[in-house]
Amino acid sequence: MTIEINNESTIPVDEAALLRLAAFALDSLHVHRDAELAIVLVDEGAMEQLHLQWMDEPGPTDVLSFPMDELRPGTEDAITPAGLLGDIVLCPQVAIVQAEAAGHSPLDEMLLLTTHGILHLLGFDHAEPDEEKEMFGLQKEILTAFARSDGSDAERWTFPRLTSEQSASEQSTE
Repeated sequence: MTIEINNESTIPVDEAALLRLAAFALDSLHVHRDAELAIVLVDEGAMEQLHLQWMDEPGPTDVLSFPMDELRPGTEDAITPAGLLGDIVLCPQVAIVQAEAAGHSPLDEMLLLTTHGILHLLGFDHAEPDEEKEMFGLQKEILTAFARSDGSDAERWTFPRLTSEQSASEQSTE
């Protein structure tokens, strides 16, 4: 898998952890090993411009997803075709505020937002209650399995997160 991270923000981020999570999530979702993903970290001003341009919403947001080849999750027997998955744009400053409000670390918030963005790139959404249940359940499943594989506390992903009243990534440009 080709996963590129470009930190254009002024906030230092554990890029290695984001890479490990992205690779784990894509592998868990049976995405082809030759798929390409870009993760871009931007400051609030740049995110605000993107949010307005693509979602017609004012202010910065936490994550935006820009799918390219409209890939979908595969199965053990049928992985997705190789292709360009797309771009995830994250705003660390917004993630820090959300992490504080949620009572967990900024890194955990960035991992959660990265997973959320990947799921949007693969066609998941949470506009309807049944979609939300499926997407957030899969998000929790991936994060919990990643935490176990990474040797960290999987229980931290048991908190209720990302209800429709919360910000995280109602934004996919699909």
